[in-house]
Amino acid sequence: MATLKVPSLGDYIREQRESAQVSLRQLAKTAGVSNPYLSQIERGLKKPSAEILQQIAKGLRISAETLYVRAGFLDEGHSPSDVTAAVLADPAIGERHKRVLLDIYESFRAEHAAGLQPAPAKRPAPRKTAARKTAATKKTAKRSAATKSATTTSATTAARTTNSRRSS
Repeated sequence: MATLKVPSLGDYIREQRESAQVSLRQLAKTAGVSNPYLSQIERGLKKPSAEILQQIAKGLRISAETLYVRAGFLDEGHSPSDVTAAVLADPAIGERHKRVLLDIYESFRAEHAAGLQPAPAKRPAPRKTAARKTAATKKTAKRSAATKSATTTSATTAARTTNSRRSS
C-alpha cells in the first residue's frame, strides 16, 4: 500500500498559495503579516498563532479549520459544531477573541468528555453591608448639614454687618 505524504503546515500553506497563484508578498499583505514572517512560516521555522492562521486562511480563501488541524490546534476528526461555526462567522468579534472563545469551548468539551467537574468558582470579596452603607450615608449627611449651617451663618453675619454699616 502507498503511504500518503502529509506535508507540514508551511508546506501546505505554500502549496495552497501557489495553487491560488498568489505571490508570497501578496499573501503577506492580504494576511497583514510581514514577508519574512510568512516565509519563515512556510519554511517551518515559525509556528503561527491561531489569529495569524485565520488571516492566512482568509488570504488564501480556504477554511481556517484546515490550517488549525495542520497546526495541531484542532483534532483531525474534529467537525466544526454549530458553536464553532457561529463564533467564526460572527463579524462583530475580533479574530483574537474568536480564538479565545474557541479555546475555552474546546477545554469545556474536553472536561466534559473526560467526566471532570469544573473547579468551583471563587466567591467575590464581600461588599459593604446595608448597615455600613447607612452609617456612611448618615455621616455624609451630617457633614453636609454642618457645612450648610456654617455657610448660612457666615452669610447671615455678613448681611448683618453690611446692614449695620448702612444704617450708621
